[in-house]
Amino acid sequence: MIWRLVVLSGVCVLLHCAEARGEDGRSRGGRTVTFRRTQQDESQGQVRTRSRRDATFKPSQGPPFKSCRHPLTPAEHQVLGDNTRETGFNGDDGSYVILTWVGDGTGVILVLSTISAPIDSFLQGGSSRLYRSTDYGKSFHDISHHINNTFIKEEFGVSVGPGSSVILTADTPVVDHPGGIIFTSTDAGATFKFIQLPFHLAQPITYHFLNPDYLVALSIDGGLWLSLDFGAKWTKVHDGVHSFSWGGGINLFFSYSQIDTVEAEERGDLLLKRTKDLGKTFTTIHEDIYSFGYIGAFLFFSVMEDTRSPRVMYFSSDQGDTFSKALLPSASTEQFYSILDGDEDMLFMHVDNPGDTFFGTMYTSDDRGILFSKSLERHLFDGQRKSDFTNITSLRGVYLTNRLGEDGRIRSVVSFNRGGTWRQLTKPENVECGEEVKNCNLHIHGEHSRNNLIVPMLPLSEPTAIGLVIAHGTVGDSLSSSQHPDVFVSSDGGYNWRGTLRGPHHYGILDSGGLIVAVEAQRDVQVKTIKFSTDEGQCWKSYNFTDQPFFFAGLASEPGTKAMDVSVWGFRPEEDGQPMWVAVTIDFQSLITRECNDQDYEEWLAHSTNTQDLDTDGCVLGVKETYRRLKKQSVCRNGRGYVVKKKQSPCLCTREDFLCDYGYYRHVNTSECVRQPSTSNKTLEICLNGEEDELLTAGYRKVPSDRCEGGITPQLAVQTVIRPCGVKPSPAPSAKSTSPATHFDTPREKLVLILVCAGAGIIVLVAIVSAVLTVRRVVYRNRTPAYRFSNLQILDDDICNTADLESATSSNGTACLQDSDDDLIG
Repeated sequence: MIWRLVVLSGVCVLLHCAEARGEDGRSRGGRTVTFRRTQQDESQGQVRTRSRRDATFKPSQGPPFKSCRHPLTPAEHQVLGDNTRETGFNGDDGSYVILTWVGDGTGVILVLSTISAPIDSFLQGGSSRLYRSTDYGKSFHDISHHINNTFIKEEFGVSVGPGSSVILTADTPVVDHPGGIIFTSTDAGATFKFIQLPFHLAQPITYHFLNPDYLVALSIDGGLWLSLDFGAKWTKVHDGVHSFSWGGGINLFFSYSQIDTVEAEERGDLLLKRTKDLGKTFTTIHEDIYSFGYIGAFLFFSVMEDTRSPRVMYFSSDQGDTFSKALLPSASTEQFYSILDGDEDMLFMHVDNPGDTFFGTMYTSDDRGILFSKSLERHLFDGQRKSDFTNITSLRGVYLTNRLGEDGRIRSVVSFNRGGTWRQLTKPENVECGEEVKNCNLHIHGEHSRNNLIVPMLPLSEPTAIGLVIAHGTVGDSLSSSQHPDVFVSSDGGYNWRGTLRGPHHYGILDSGGLIVAVEAQRDVQVKTIKFSTDEGQCWKSYNFTDQPFFFAGLASEPGTKAMDVSVWGFRPEEDGQPMWVAVTIDFQSLITRECNDQDYEEWLAHSTNTQDLDTDGCVLGVKETYRRLKKQSVCRNGRGYVVKKKQSPCLCTREDFLCDYGYYRHVNTSECVRQPSTSNKTLEICLNGEEDELLTAGYRKVPSDRCEGGITPQLAVQTVIRPCGVKPSPAPSAKSTSPATHFDTPREKLVLILVCAGAGIIVLVAIVSAVLTVRRVVYRNRTPAYRFSNLQILDDDICNTADLESATSSNGTACLQDSDDDLIG
């Protein structure tokens, strides 16, 4: 699961991945896991934790619950023991271990062990080793000699692209070296090719999302470089570049400055450009930008249109051909915007409240990324700009997050219709609160808690494990850091929950949800036991996987939940005081040998609340979805060939299928969309370059991706229309006048008539001018047209690339942000 958080503050745009590196943290699209060994006291050989919390603080236990435990039979223990492999990386005391899966279902894992050199000894570099496994981690071989025992940059790690492509970046000193060094592989690391770069990398090389031959790199001097043959040849296509991102197809966006590169970003003097032909020609999209990003199908950038006003955001859903200002509340330089999530249909955006409130308002967009509607108030966003917003990928339309109440307490809320409505989570079925607790609900720990070392993992869900959600939480009136977090499981996408494990754990999903594994998270305590469940956490068995416990670093399993192998990583202190990395791989396929058949599956109606109205039960976002999924009591394996199967049927439209449009809010008592008092006229229009963009709305708009049919249709809810300026609906023909004609024949009568008409004309003219000025002020404040590239297109012939790029081919697909561990993107 990947969700991306983009923050547009008074200074910059931040890109934060939920899979950012850390203990048991995944990155680069879920293919890479980085484990870090805790610091060790050399004098005593004891492990020191780096807890941010008071070491004397011990949280209390939460409300009790019973969790089913089954003992492991001797035969089961024997089978697992015969299929458990332990690898000790003797003599390797690297500070970091980076695991990367190469290809899909290949069984190849590359492990990079590194010791980072301190800054003051940069020229001496560090040391690293490279290992390779071809059997899903059961055994490893040292292949450091394939890369000439070169020290690989830990912060760049192992870059894996489409297919079996791999790139390693050497840690090359800048002094006395014309460029950096990379090693490339097209056979999943079996062999590597040495390549001398004509520049030094400022960040990891970025693959095109479909074609591994297309690479983009940014040099330390701001040069943008392209390779069309997997790094063999590089061509500089632009100078002064600050950041870049692939778009749809082969569109490449980048921001650059012409002068004063260091200060241009702070002043907002960057230019946003696009190339559609891999660097042959360029088009300027906008000037005076601070930063930009690309998520889902939306290009967005922030602009300060006036030095005295805060920055505004622009969005484009057509690769930058047209763009429009987002209709959002303005934000001062002390506030920020944050894009929480997005796809081709809509965006979730957080708008910070003024002051250090640690909360703001969440909005959802239309399918153009222009009109935003209020979704959730008092949305938590802590001082370190961490949000608990989580997309539950195991069920369509479900999102979890936390909000800060007016009493200062944090409470969890869930939406089952993509932010249309939010509600608190229900109390777990096997947990009871005490009489002193007024409101008994489940509250989920998110990024805020993980960042403060309260829990080791974020909520976990996978698209192939339908309805399954695993999360740390507490039960009571609000989320509590003084209460010991426990592990809870939902089998229906967050509607109902059950307490399953006491205390914090590391957990993983295997076999498309048919198997769950967990290891207890204890600081300063060595581990030797793994827990597993075949019924979505209802009952657990424990297996001692080693006779020599070690300090736990994390769990690792192949991305995609198809595998039934899991590796437990850690380090074991040796007699000489030096730690040794250890990996224990357990193959559960040897224990669960039976393949599932039709009798092991059941039909399950998603989002069902078991209401008496069969027509509406399960209807979410205008459709019913019935899945074929594994029965909890079935002990069998789905296998690598398992494919999620579902049936869909449209629902009749109801009020739940519509959101309140921009300038409207949902009335508490009637649930009708009511105009906000501060909103101006109902019809907003403006004429620009021969086209008039008119917004007509009755306060409702359909939820993006909603597929309901028929049913309720809010009155007068019409879409934006564009027509040539001056063309108005033709009035109905007026009836012929039957009044007698009046004639002015005398000179005196004619003079009076002329004076009267002239005076009336002046009055009408003044009134019209005043009205036009007033309307224009209102319109410019509330509605911005979509600018057309025909009026803003600029071709920079002087900086067009002249290299031979005729062999470049076009590719299409869903574009995404480049995978990067950098926080700043612009």
